[in-house]
Amino acid sequence: MRLKQAVPASATIQLVPMIDVLMIMLVFFMVTSTYLNLRMIPMAEGTDAPATDAAPATGTASALLIRLDADGIPRLRGTPVRAPELKQVLEARLAETPALSVVLLPSGQASTQDLVSLLDVTTAAGVRQIRLVRLGEAP
Repeated sequence: MRLKQAVPASATIQLVPMIDVLMIMLVFFMVTSTYLNLRMIPMAEGTDAPATDAAPATGTASALLIRLDADGIPRLRGTPVRAPELKQVLEARLAETPALSVVLLPSGQASTQDLVSLLDVTTAAGVRQIRLVRLGEAP
């Protein structure tokens, strides 16, 4: 007489404990992460507002975005500008808003020398608040 041994059932993976662990990890990382205080950059100024309302009375300064293309030409509001013209624009804006903040956004293909030249122009114009922003490339 031969007795058959019972074949053990295959182990099943329970999803409920795994989801519980993932939820606990999600809450943990959300609580322990730090958030940057990013100020919004005005990309376009209102046309119907007077020029005196460009900077709010609370002391926050307006920001000016300058993009550096791959060919080394800076762009201000989408139009290419040369170094002397850019210096004049920055000096005029500094006369209106002494606490002007300039945000530089270089292209990934822009050379370091072009970026340094742009930094030289902005500091020669008298800008003291300069931020250099580097955007990550999309996969």
